[in-house]
Amino acid sequence: MTSPARSALLLGALGVVFGDIGTSPIYTIQTLFSPDDPHPVPLTADNLLGLVSLIFWSVTLVVTVLYVGVVLRADNDGEGGIMSLITLLGRRGRDGRRLSPRVVAALAAAGIAGAALFLSDSMITPAISVLSAVEGLEQVSPGFAPFVVPITVVIIVVLFAVQRFGTAKVGAAFGPVMALWFTTIGVAGLVQVVGEPSVLRALSPTYAVGFFVAEPGTAFFALAAVVLSVTGAEALYADLGHFGRPAVSRAWLFLVYPSLVLSYAGQGALLLGDLSADGPVRAPFFLSVPSWALLPLVLLATAATVIASQAVITGAFSVVRQAVQLGYLPRLRIVHTSAHTIGQVYVPWVNWALMLAVVVLVLAFESSAALAFAFGMAVTGTILITTTIITVVAAHQWSWPRWVVVGGGTGMGLFMLLFLAANLTKLAHGAWVPLVIGTALFTVMTTWHRGRRGVTALRRRQEGPLHALLDGVATADPALALVPGTAVYLNRGSAGSDATAPLAMRATVEHLHALHSRVVVVSVETADVPQVPLDEVARLVERRPLVDGASPAGDLLLVELRFGYLQRTDVPDALAALSARDELALDLDGASWFLSTLDLRRAGGDDDGDGDGAPGLDMPRWQRGLFTATSRLTTDAARAFDLPATRTVVMGARLEV
Repeated sequence: MTSPARSALLLGALGVVFGDIGTSPIYTIQTLFSPDDPHPVPLTADNLLGLVSLIFWSVTLVVTVLYVGVVLRADNDGEGGIMSLITLLGRRGRDGRRLSPRVVAALAAAGIAGAALFLSDSMITPAISVLSAVEGLEQVSPGFAPFVVPITVVIIVVLFAVQRFGTAKVGAAFGPVMALWFTTIGVAGLVQVVGEPSVLRALSPTYAVGFFVAEPGTAFFALAAVVLSVTGAEALYADLGHFGRPAVSRAWLFLVYPSLVLSYAGQGALLLGDLSADGPVRAPFFLSVPSWALLPLVLLATAATVIASQAVITGAFSVVRQAVQLGYLPRLRIVHTSAHTIGQVYVPWVNWALMLAVVVLVLAFESSAALAFAFGMAVTGTILITTTIITVVAAHQWSWPRWVVVGGGTGMGLFMLLFLAANLTKLAHGAWVPLVIGTALFTVMTTWHRGRRGVTALRRRQEGPLHALLDGVATADPALALVPGTAVYLNRGSAGSDATAPLAMRATVEHLHALHSRVVVVSVETADVPQVPLDEVARLVERRPLVDGASPAGDLLLVELRFGYLQRTDVPDALAALSARDELALDLDGASWFLSTLDLRRAGGDDDGDGDGAPGLDMPRWQRGLFTATSRLTTDAARAFDLPATRTVVMGARLEV
């Protein structure tokens, strides 16, 4: 890779990957000494040095060692994120064996819980980030205080309103802004450190350990705020596919990490030099610059937090898209905002739901300090789940010494469990929010996954074998009419010998007593890899006469399409590539496209929710109700598969579940 290309990747990584963790210094130390905290930390020199040491070693161990050193190595064909991590569980280990199905199922469930917490994080991040930046106006003038929440709400609404335009046009500005941001907070911190160099003693772990020994209760409760310093660590992994491990690692090690360390140390130095200050600690981040630089810093912080929010929102779209492709959410409408970058997507329903949730959080909590109590729980839960899964993947699939992997994973897990326990003490003060949101999302995703598998089984029984339908076509009396032209039937089932008959095809035979002279039955599956090359997406499984012994006999093709879980499911393009490669001469421009749909209705009956389920679907009543309600979010299949709207026929049936 050339030097300009490498620099472009580094700049892009700065703008997208590090926005969340890069804005944490705005509110982390402020939260530690907040008067709103039910367990405030007394402002003393020993406490300050102990807290700065805890922050430094938390960032070092969690981000530098765990994520940059270990987690970024667990890529699925270059893609990262917790949904990608789940797909790695099914691969063979270094001994050639696979993990037991029960272990895979348990870890996959944990991964879904992590994805749910990440989505709850994507609601809290814009709220706390933008709110903490706008609160800087109170340092410019106390008269701005009543306008902080309204200004924050306006910025958030505008931020979500422009999502439909995509990030391509504004993305080029993200990197330079964040580069300026990290340089600014690093220089501001360095100035304070030069004035109070004794703060550098906190880089020794003895101060963190000493803090726990001298003030165990205070240190334990403080962990709930210390964890805020590693918010956004998951973004390093989630955005791995956009920039690659080298760019993310270099940007972290050579700019982001030093700047964050200087910023935290600088705030500590500022407070060390003013221990006699009366009243609560307010906004040490903004007080670390001269008064003439305060307003420019507030504006820069606002821009940085908007970028951080943008990155998390984009990450939420990506997680939802992967969940849809892997069968954990219904097929939502997904808009591709770039003709060149596959990963740039916009999910309208998710966008407006996120906006509503973020606005409600801002209006409910009204301050970044209050929101911080909710923020830590989501971050801790996600990191703990990632740590668990990556330990299993590394021990099973990598060639590292197993005692190193298990020992390191256990140590990091215990470290994060300590953070989790500290956050549990904040349940009554907002930590319940991400748990409730995460539990609700986890329930929806697991219910959809379970219900979808049940409906697939019911659907296969209703469709019946394809070859049995064709045998009936051959012996039909009167004979079936073969209409000139090509018909493409999309099928959810397999394209092999056990292929089922698409409901639309069965309805055409049984009600119209006719078929096109060329019939293409296409099964669409999602592979456990991010991308499948276009020339490998489509595979001709079988080609045979439609009606044996008849004249004309017609032509039947069974085709299997396998798309990656991050890939655009463009069925016409895939079939065109297959037609050109295998010389099938498919008339796709004049073809008729047939879709089979199911109208799901909850079955009646006296099911009391004991798990026996109603006829047809083995699920409790409440879960069947949730499943059918969630199915209403499913978008138009023709749009999802990029079918031509004017030549697509939708035929369906009602199924009681």
